[in-house]
Amino acid sequence: MTKTSNTRLMIAAITALFLYGAIASMLGTLLPDLSVQFHMTAKQNGSIASMQALGLVLASIVAGPLIDSRGKKTGFLGGMALIVISLFALPNSVGWRTIMAAMFVLGVGGGTIVTAANTLVSDIGEDRRASMLSFANVFFGLGGLLTPFIAANLLHGNAIGLSYLIAVLATVTFILHVTTPMPPPAIHQGFVFSQALRLPDKSLLFLLSLFNFLYVSCEVAFWNWLTKYLVGEGISRPVALNILALGFASGMLAGRLISSRLLLKYSAVSVSFVCSGLMVITTYWTLHAGNPAIAGLSVFCAGAVMGPVFPSIIAVAGDAFSQMTATCMGIVITAGWIGVVTSSWLIGLLAGSDGTHLRIALLILPVFSAAMILINLGLRPLLARARARSRIVYDAPAQHVT
Repeated sequence: MTKTSNTRLMIAAITALFLYGAIASMLGTLLPDLSVQFHMTAKQNGSIASMQALGLVLASIVAGPLIDSRGKKTGFLGGMALIVISLFALPNSVGWRTIMAAMFVLGVGGGTIVTAANTLVSDIGEDRRASMLSFANVFFGLGGLLTPFIAANLLHGNAIGLSYLIAVLATVTFILHVTTPMPPPAIHQGFVFSQALRLPDKSLLFLLSLFNFLYVSCEVAFWNWLTKYLVGEGISRPVALNILALGFASGMLAGRLISSRLLLKYSAVSVSFVCSGLMVITTYWTLHAGNPAIAGLSVFCAGAVMGPVFPSIIAVAGDAFSQMTATCMGIVITAGWIGVVTSSWLIGLLAGSDGTHLRIALLILPVFSAAMILINLGLRPLLARARARSRIVYDAPAQHVT
């Protein structure tokens, strides 16, 4: 591919990730107002988050084989269309069930474009995959910063206005992808999803999936529950939204910018190991911050150490599976969305119908982070065996991959 076409493809990928970042923080931004408007309990809030995650799961299962057999453009356009439909439907909801339906469709669309975008970046930056993925996912952080910031400072909590604004952004992104030439499918015949389960490195695929299951559970719990938690701790809603935007989203942005350089020198496995350990500390700190200033600092630090983790583990998957790459990356991403379903349900259940136990429920974040450390250690011998078998240096800086 020419440099010009690679640039256009990179723009297509980062605009999709930017859009999904804006969508990812929507639910946490809207939940406080929607809870009041429709008199929803914490358990119903958890059900809404779970339905969005179920849509993400379904999308990721289907998107990988679809992209491998039909091409990335099909994935982008199909996902964008569903996003536009759901965002125009969300403001017209009449109750929590219709909100759940809209969020499910939004999850399907979002999961599809996330898989398509990360697969596209993985192909473009094959010789420095981890660094390129980290850079591209910076724009996810920018999108995540945009939504709560606009909601707090420009729209003053106007859920309808926010939904329509993101819908317009999705429409513009859809048009961009329509006009962008993209590579043909990786395979030209029908694909059987079960073939991925017969890969020689399926144990490695399982551990990568389990790691991402735990990580995405932690990240999305912040997006969906942080504002509600901070408001429950006595922080005003505008301040809580700004902590989510200028704290968590900005922290993720900073973490991914820094890691895009670090991953040129250090392995993705090592970076994700260090970040997992720091997640234990920062997530626990956030749950015990005593005032808005300390909360903002702890949330920023949590975002900064979470930022490098997802692109790092996706890069390991891309390096490890040169065949059926989109499908294998889709499986790893799917595991993350399953984590969202599980954690959203669990947090809603533990928080209670009135949300009084939300701090206790959110302790799953440092617990999951600690489990990530152990899984990371378990990955290393499997990566070594995979390297010996296929002569791909998985646990090395990106520019040394052969």
